[in-house]
Amino acid sequence: MLVQPYLFFDGRCDEAIALYRKVLGAEVTMLMRFRESPDPAPSGVLPVGSEDKVMHANLSFGDTQVMVSDGRCTGQPGFQGFALTVSLADVAEVERVFGALADGGQVQMPLERTFWSPRFGMLADRFGVSWMVMAAPEG
Repeated sequence: MLVQPYLFFDGRCDEAIALYRKVLGAEVTMLMRFRESPDPAPSGVLPVGSEDKVMHANLSFGDTQVMVSDGRCTGQPGFQGFALTVSLADVAEVERVFGALADGGQVQMPLERTFWSPRFGMLADRFGVSWMVMAAPEG
């Protein structure tokens, strides 16, 4: 069995892909725009002018695959009830990634030492996606 997150950015998917490539080194392994679909969306489902929005893309973060889309292109992404977790080996890398994801977003818990990690923090990025960023436990 394989369970994968699928994130809908409602019109901001290209922007999200660019951020995740820059900050997390995400690799785009597949991308299809609505205009490239063999079956066009039914009339009225997508706003006019959405042909170049992302219908579906796969992002690779190391061994993890995340699927993304512009969804219905409403401009109102809603990410609630989950968080993506990034575990990194180096505290300096944790601080870099946390700062970059927090830029334009909202820090929910600043980076600090916890009993399970030398550095852990939580934030919502500029798209509203919740992230937990942590350093691997010492020793």
